[in-house]
Amino acid sequence: MDLPFLVLVLTLVGFGLVMLGSASGAVALYRRGDAFAYLRPQLLYAAMGIAGLWLASRVDYHIFHKLAWPLLGVSLVLLAVVLFMPEYNGCKRWLVLPGVGTLQPSEIAKFAVVLVFSHIISLNHDRMRSFAVGVLPFVLVLGVVAALMLLEPHLSGTLLILGIGAVLMFVGGTGLRWFVLAGGAAAIGAAVVVMPDLVPYAADRLRSWQDPFADPLGDGHQTIQSLYAIGSGGATGLGLGNSRQKHLFVPEPQNDFIFSIVCEELGFVGACAVVLLFVLLLWRGITIAAHAPDRFGALLVVGFTVQVALQAVLNVAVVTNTIPNTGISLPFFSSGGTSLMMLLGEMGIVLSVSRGET
Repeated sequence: MDLPFLVLVLTLVGFGLVMLGSASGAVALYRRGDAFAYLRPQLLYAAMGIAGLWLASRVDYHIFHKLAWPLLGVSLVLLAVVLFMPEYNGCKRWLVLPGVGTLQPSEIAKFAVVLVFSHIISLNHDRMRSFAVGVLPFVLVLGVVAALMLLEPHLSGTLLILGIGAVLMFVGGTGLRWFVLAGGAAAIGAAVVVMPDLVPYAADRLRSWQDPFADPLGDGHQTIQSLYAIGSGGATGLGLGNSRQKHLFVPEPQNDFIFSIVCEELGFVGACAVVLLFVLLLWRGITIAAHAPDRFGALLVVGFTVQVALQAVLNVAVVTNTIPNTGISLPFFSSGGTSLMMLLGEMGIVLSVSRGET
Protein backbone atom coordinates (compact mmCIF):
# COMPACT_ATOMS: atom_id res chain seq x y z
CA MET A 1 0.00 0.00 0.00
CA ASP A 2 0.98 3.66 -0.34
CA LEU A 3 3.06 4.34 2.78
CA PRO A 4 3.20 8.16 2.43
CA PHE A 5 -0.61 8.28 2.40
CA LEU A 6 -0.78 5.97 5.43
CA VAL A 7 1.73 8.12 7.33
CA LEU A 8 -0.27 11.27 6.54
CA VAL A 9 -3.50 9.68 7.79
CA LEU A 10 -1.92 8.41 11.01
CA THR A 11 -0.24 11.79 11.58
CA LEU A 12 -3.59 13.57 11.24
CA VAL A 13 -5.21 11.09 13.65
CA GLY A 14 -2.43 11.47 16.22
CA PHE A 15 -2.35 15.26 15.89
CA GLY A 16 -6.14 15.36 16.17
CA LEU A 17 -6.21 13.25 19.33
CA VAL A 18 -3.61 15.47 21.01
CA MET A 19 -5.54 18.63 20.15
CA LEU A 20 -8.87 17.10 21.16
CA GLY A 21 -7.42 16.18 24.56
CA SER A 22 -6.24 19.75 25.01
CA ALA A 23 -9.32 21.52 23.64
CA SER A 24 -11.98 19.40 25.34
CA GLY A 25 -10.70 19.15 28.91
CA ALA A 26 -12.43 22.20 30.38
CA VAL A 27 -15.82 21.73 28.72
CA ALA A 28 -15.77 17.99 29.50
CA LEU A 29 -15.09 18.70 33.17
CA TYR A 30 -17.88 21.29 33.27
CA ARG A 31 -20.49 19.23 31.44
CA ARG A 32 -19.70 15.72 32.61
CA GLY A 33 -17.39 16.04 35.60
CA ASP A 34 -14.62 14.20 33.75
CA ALA A 35 -11.86 16.06 31.87
CA PHE A 36 -11.36 13.04 29.59
CA ALA A 37 -15.03 12.50 28.77
CA TYR A 38 -14.50 13.41 25.09
CA LEU A 39 -10.97 12.08 24.64
CA ARG A 40 -11.50 8.63 26.12
CA PRO A 41 -14.21 7.46 23.67
CA GLN A 42 -12.36 9.15 20.81
CA LEU A 43 -9.31 7.01 21.57
CA LEU A 44 -11.50 3.91 21.39
CA TYR A 45 -13.07 5.07 18.12
CA ALA A 46 -9.62 5.81 16.72
CA ALA A 47 -8.41 2.32 17.61
CA MET A 48 -11.48 0.72 16.00
CA GLY A 49 -11.14 3.03 13.01
CA ILE A 50 -7.50 2.11 12.47
CA ALA A 51 -8.46 -1.57 12.66
CA GLY A 52 -11.14 -0.82 10.06
CA LEU A 53 -8.58 1.01 7.94
CA TRP A 54 -6.29 -2.02 7.98
CA LEU A 55 -9.16 -4.36 7.15
CA ALA A 56 -10.43 -2.14 4.31
CA SER A 57 -6.92 -1.87 2.90
CA ARG A 58 -6.74 -5.68 2.62
CA VAL A 59 -10.17 -6.11 0.97
CA ASP A 60 -10.55 -5.93 -2.79
CA TYR A 61 -12.29 -2.58 -3.33
CA HIS A 62 -14.28 -3.98 -6.27
CA ILE A 63 -16.65 -5.51 -3.72
CA PHE A 64 -18.17 -2.04 -3.35
CA HIS A 65 -19.66 -2.36 -6.83
CA LYS A 66 -22.18 -4.73 -5.29
CA LEU A 67 -22.57 -2.83 -2.03
CA ALA A 68 -23.08 0.66 -3.46
CA TRP A 69 -26.87 0.65 -3.90
CA PRO A 70 -27.65 -1.34 -0.71
CA LEU A 71 -25.55 1.08 1.35
CA LEU A 72 -27.31 4.04 -0.22
CA GLY A 73 -30.64 2.46 0.67
CA VAL A 74 -29.53 1.95 4.27
CA SER A 75 -28.31 5.54 4.51
CA LEU A 76 -31.64 6.89 3.19
CA VAL A 77 -33.56 4.83 5.75
CA LEU A 78 -31.34 6.13 8.55
CA LEU A 79 -31.69 9.72 7.31
CA ALA A 80 -35.46 9.29 7.49
CA VAL A 81 -35.43 7.62 10.91
CA VAL A 82 -33.24 10.35 12.44
CA LEU A 83 -36.02 12.89 11.76
CA PHE A 84 -38.00 11.20 14.56
CA MET A 85 -35.16 11.46 17.08
CA PRO A 86 -35.00 14.06 19.90
CA GLU A 87 -33.52 17.46 18.98
CA TYR A 88 -30.07 18.57 20.10
CA ASN A 89 -29.22 22.26 19.62
CA GLY A 90 -32.27 22.58 17.38
CA CYS A 91 -31.24 19.75 15.02
CA LYS A 92 -32.06 16.08 14.55
CA ARG A 93 -28.79 14.61 13.30
CA TRP A 94 -28.06 11.72 15.62
CA LEU A 95 -29.56 8.29 16.20
CA VAL A 96 -29.38 7.27 19.85
CA LEU A 97 -28.23 3.66 20.23
CA PRO A 98 -28.90 2.49 23.82
CA GLY A 99 -25.77 1.21 25.49
CA VAL A 100 -23.61 2.11 22.49
CA GLY A 101 -23.80 5.86 21.90
CA THR A 102 -24.94 7.88 18.92
CA LEU A 103 -24.77 7.39 15.17
CA GLN A 104 -24.78 10.21 12.61
CA PRO A 105 -26.48 8.97 9.40
CA SER A 106 -25.09 11.84 7.31
CA GLU A 107 -21.60 10.33 7.62
CA ILE A 108 -22.87 7.09 6.12
CA ALA A 109 -24.66 9.06 3.41
CA LYS A 110 -21.37 10.73 2.33
CA PHE A 111 -19.77 7.31 2.02
CA ALA A 112 -22.73 5.87 0.09
CA VAL A 113 -22.88 8.81 -2.35
CA VAL A 114 -19.21 8.35 -3.28
CA LEU A 115 -19.77 4.60 -3.82
CA VAL A 116 -22.89 5.03 -5.95
CA PHE A 117 -21.45 7.83 -8.07
CA SER A 118 -18.23 5.89 -8.66
CA HIS A 119 -20.23 2.78 -9.52
CA ILE A 120 -22.49 4.55 -12.04
CA ILE A 121 -19.68 6.51 -13.70
CA SER A 122 -17.33 3.53 -14.04
CA LEU A 123 -20.05 1.49 -15.76
CA ASN A 124 -21.26 4.27 -18.06
CA HIS A 125 -18.20 6.44 -18.64
CA ASP A 126 -18.67 6.39 -22.43
CA ARG A 127 -22.15 7.92 -22.11
CA MET A 128 -21.53 10.53 -19.43
CA ARG A 129 -22.13 13.47 -21.77
CA SER A 130 -25.78 12.56 -22.24
CA PHE A 131 -28.47 13.90 -19.92
CA ALA A 132 -30.06 10.51 -19.23
CA VAL A 133 -26.80 8.96 -17.99
CA GLY A 134 -24.52 11.85 -17.06
CA VAL A 135 -27.01 14.01 -15.18
CA LEU A 136 -30.38 12.47 -14.31
CA PRO A 137 -29.37 9.61 -11.95
CA PHE A 138 -26.98 11.85 -10.03
CA VAL A 139 -29.53 14.65 -9.64
CA LEU A 140 -32.09 12.14 -8.34
CA VAL A 141 -29.68 10.69 -5.76
CA LEU A 142 -28.43 14.10 -4.63
CA GLY A 143 -31.95 15.49 -4.53
CA VAL A 144 -33.28 12.79 -2.20
CA VAL A 145 -30.24 12.89 0.09
CA ALA A 146 -30.18 16.70 0.19
CA ALA A 147 -33.91 16.94 0.95
CA LEU A 148 -33.63 14.54 3.91
CA MET A 149 -30.56 16.33 5.28
CA LEU A 150 -32.16 19.77 4.97
CA LEU A 151 -35.07 18.51 7.05
CA GLU A 152 -32.72 17.69 9.96
CA PRO A 153 -31.56 20.50 9.26
CA HIS A 154 -27.94 19.87 8.26
CA LEU A 155 -27.00 22.58 5.78
CA SER A 156 -23.24 22.10 5.98
CA GLY A 157 -23.51 18.36 5.35
CA THR A 158 -25.84 19.03 2.43
CA LEU A 159 -23.41 21.47 0.83
CA LEU A 160 -20.56 18.99 1.37
CA ILE A 161 -22.41 16.12 -0.30
CA LEU A 162 -23.42 18.36 -3.21
CA GLY A 163 -19.79 19.44 -3.59
CA ILE A 164 -18.50 15.84 -3.56
CA GLY A 165 -21.11 14.84 -6.11
CA ALA A 166 -20.26 17.76 -8.38
CA VAL A 167 -16.53 16.92 -8.30
CA LEU A 168 -17.14 13.26 -9.13
CA MET A 169 -19.44 14.19 -12.01
CA PHE A 170 -16.87 16.62 -13.38
CA VAL A 171 -14.03 14.10 -13.10
CA GLY A 172 -16.29 11.35 -14.47
CA GLY A 173 -16.96 13.25 -17.69
CA THR A 174 -20.38 14.87 -17.34
CA GLY A 175 -20.81 17.25 -20.25
CA LEU A 176 -19.96 20.84 -19.35
CA ARG A 177 -23.29 22.07 -20.69
CA TRP A 178 -25.00 19.97 -18.02
CA PHE A 179 -22.44 20.55 -15.30
CA VAL A 180 -23.77 23.83 -13.95
CA LEU A 181 -27.21 22.24 -13.68
CA ALA A 182 -26.06 18.96 -12.13
CA GLY A 183 -22.87 20.05 -10.36
CA GLY A 184 -24.70 21.65 -7.48
CA ALA A 185 -25.32 25.28 -8.42
CA ALA A 186 -29.03 24.75 -9.13
CA ALA A 187 -29.45 22.58 -6.05
CA ILE A 188 -27.70 25.09 -3.81
CA GLY A 189 -29.75 27.93 -5.27
CA ALA A 190 -32.99 26.04 -4.61
CA ALA A 191 -31.83 25.29 -1.07
CA VAL A 192 -31.19 28.98 -0.44
CA VAL A 193 -34.66 29.87 -1.72
CA VAL A 194 -36.44 27.41 0.57
CA MET A 195 -33.97 27.72 3.43
CA PRO A 196 -35.97 30.23 5.52
CA ASP A 197 -38.79 27.68 5.79
CA LEU A 198 -36.57 24.65 6.35
CA VAL A 199 -33.88 26.35 8.42
CA PRO A 200 -35.41 29.22 10.42
CA TYR A 201 -32.09 30.33 11.86
CA ALA A 202 -30.43 30.73 8.43
CA ALA A 203 -31.23 34.44 8.14
CA ASP A 204 -29.82 35.07 11.63
CA ARG A 205 -26.66 33.15 10.70
CA LEU A 206 -26.17 35.33 7.62
CA ARG A 207 -26.63 38.53 9.62
CA SER A 208 -24.20 37.42 12.34
CA TRP A 209 -21.67 36.47 9.65
CA GLN A 210 -21.78 39.94 8.14
CA ASP A 211 -21.39 41.62 11.54
CA PRO A 212 -20.88 39.23 14.46
CA PHE A 213 -20.29 42.14 16.85
CA ALA A 214 -23.84 43.38 16.29
CA ASP A 215 -25.03 40.63 18.66
CA PRO A 216 -21.96 39.70 20.76
CA LEU A 217 -23.96 37.74 23.35
CA GLY A 218 -26.22 35.99 20.85
CA ASP A 219 -25.66 34.75 17.32
CA GLY A 220 -22.27 36.43 17.03
CA HIS A 221 -20.87 35.04 20.28
CA GLN A 222 -19.32 31.86 18.89
CA THR A 223 -17.64 33.62 15.97
CA ILE A 224 -16.31 36.46 18.15
CA GLN A 225 -14.80 34.08 20.70
CA SER A 226 -13.26 32.05 17.87
CA LEU A 227 -11.64 35.16 16.40
CA TYR A 228 -10.34 36.12 19.84
CA ALA A 229 -8.72 32.67 20.14
CA ILE A 230 -7.14 32.92 16.68
CA GLY A 231 -5.82 36.41 17.34
CA SER A 232 -4.45 35.45 20.76
CA GLY A 233 -2.27 32.76 19.25
CA GLY A 234 -0.04 35.09 17.28
CA ALA A 235 2.80 33.54 15.34
CA THR A 236 3.80 30.66 17.61
CA GLY A 237 0.85 30.32 19.99
CA LEU A 238 0.44 30.27 23.75
CA GLY A 239 1.70 26.70 24.00
CA LEU A 240 -0.03 23.32 23.94
CA GLY A 241 -2.66 23.21 26.69
CA ASN A 242 -2.47 26.93 27.45
CA SER A 243 -5.57 28.13 25.61
CA ARG A 244 -7.72 30.55 27.56
CA GLN A 245 -10.69 30.55 25.18
CA LYS A 246 -11.32 26.82 25.66
CA HIS A 247 -12.38 27.55 29.25
CA LEU A 248 -16.05 27.90 28.32
CA PHE A 249 -15.57 30.97 26.12
CA VAL A 250 -15.55 29.25 22.70
CA PRO A 251 -18.69 27.10 22.45
CA GLU A 252 -18.00 23.55 21.25
CA PRO A 253 -14.17 23.78 21.34
CA GLN A 254 -14.05 19.99 21.09
CA ASN A 255 -16.05 19.91 17.89
CA ASP A 256 -16.74 22.52 15.21
CA PHE A 257 -14.35 25.16 16.59
CA ILE A 258 -11.36 23.02 17.53
CA PHE A 259 -9.28 24.75 14.83
CA SER A 260 -9.54 28.04 16.73
CA ILE A 261 -7.96 26.32 19.75
CA VAL A 262 -5.21 24.98 17.47
CA CYS A 263 -4.52 28.55 16.35
CA GLU A 264 -4.48 29.85 19.94
CA GLU A 265 -2.19 27.17 21.34
CA LEU A 266 0.09 26.56 18.35
CA GLY A 267 -0.22 29.90 16.57
CA PHE A 268 0.05 30.65 12.88
CA VAL A 269 2.78 28.05 12.54
CA GLY A 270 0.62 25.30 13.97
CA ALA A 271 -2.37 26.34 11.89
CA CYS A 272 -0.23 26.21 8.74
CA ALA A 273 1.00 22.74 9.74
CA VAL A 274 -2.59 21.48 9.98
CA VAL A 275 -3.51 23.00 6.62
CA LEU A 276 -0.34 21.56 5.06
CA LEU A 277 -1.22 18.06 6.26
CA PHE A 278 -4.62 18.25 4.57
CA VAL A 279 -3.07 19.65 1.38
CA LEU A 280 -0.53 16.82 1.31
CA LEU A 281 -3.30 14.26 1.89
CA LEU A 282 -5.24 15.64 -1.07
CA TRP A 283 -2.12 15.73 -3.26
CA ARG A 284 -1.18 12.17 -2.37
CA GLY A 285 -4.74 11.01 -2.94
CA ILE A 286 -4.86 12.56 -6.41
CA THR A 287 -1.52 10.90 -7.17
CA ILE A 288 -2.94 7.52 -6.13
CA ALA A 289 -6.03 8.14 -8.26
CA ALA A 290 -3.87 8.97 -11.28
CA HIS A 291 -2.14 5.58 -10.96
CA ALA A 292 -5.23 3.55 -10.02
CA PRO A 293 -5.65 0.27 -11.93
CA ASP A 294 -9.16 1.15 -13.12
CA ARG A 295 -11.71 3.96 -13.30
CA PHE A 296 -13.74 2.73 -10.33
CA GLY A 297 -10.73 2.81 -8.02
CA ALA A 298 -9.68 6.25 -9.26
CA LEU A 299 -13.15 7.67 -8.62
CA LEU A 300 -13.29 6.19 -5.12
CA VAL A 301 -9.97 7.81 -4.23
CA VAL A 302 -10.99 11.18 -5.68
CA GLY A 303 -14.31 11.09 -3.85
CA PHE A 304 -12.88 10.21 -0.45
CA THR A 305 -9.89 12.55 -0.54
CA VAL A 306 -11.95 15.46 -1.89
CA GLN A 307 -14.46 14.84 0.91
CA VAL A 308 -11.73 15.27 3.54
CA ALA A 309 -10.19 18.29 1.86
CA LEU A 310 -13.50 20.06 1.19
CA GLN A 311 -14.73 19.45 4.72
CA ALA A 312 -11.48 20.85 6.14
CA VAL A 313 -11.75 23.93 3.91
CA LEU A 314 -15.34 24.57 5.03
CA ASN A 315 -14.45 24.14 8.71
CA VAL A 316 -11.49 26.54 8.55
CA ALA A 317 -13.62 29.02 6.60
CA VAL A 318 -16.34 28.91 9.29
CA VAL A 319 -13.89 29.27 12.17
CA THR A 320 -12.24 32.30 10.55
CA ASN A 321 -15.67 33.80 9.63
CA THR A 322 -14.89 33.57 5.92
CA ILE A 323 -18.30 31.95 5.41
CA PRO A 324 -21.38 31.82 7.69
CA ASN A 325 -21.37 29.38 10.58
CA THR A 326 -22.68 26.10 9.20
CA GLY A 327 -21.67 23.72 11.98
CA ILE A 328 -19.20 21.43 10.22
CA SER A 329 -16.51 19.38 11.93
CA LEU A 330 -12.78 19.27 11.19
CA PRO A 331 -11.83 15.80 9.88
CA PHE A 332 -9.69 13.68 12.25
CA PHE A 333 -9.70 16.47 14.88
CA SER A 334 -13.28 17.10 16.00
CA SER A 335 -14.98 14.85 18.52
CA GLY A 336 -17.26 12.30 16.89
CA GLY A 337 -17.00 8.53 16.68
CA THR A 338 -19.09 7.95 13.56
CA SER A 339 -17.14 10.53 11.58
CA LEU A 340 -13.71 9.27 12.66
CA MET A 341 -14.44 5.61 11.99
CA MET A 342 -16.05 6.31 8.62
CA LEU A 343 -13.11 8.52 7.60
CA LEU A 344 -10.57 5.87 8.54
CA GLY A 345 -12.55 3.20 6.71
CA GLU A 346 -12.58 5.41 3.61
CA MET A 347 -8.83 5.97 3.90
CA GLY A 348 -8.44 2.19 4.08
CA ILE A 349 -10.27 1.88 0.74
CA VAL A 350 -7.87 4.47 -0.73
CA LEU A 351 -4.98 2.31 0.47
CA SER A 352 -6.62 -0.75 -1.09
CA VAL A 353 -6.72 1.07 -4.43
CA SER A 354 -3.10 2.13 -3.99
CA ARG A 355 -2.03 -1.53 -3.92
CA GLY A 356 -2.72 -1.56 -7.63
CA GLU A 357 -4.50 -4.91 -7.76
CA THR A 358 -7.26 -5.41 -10.35
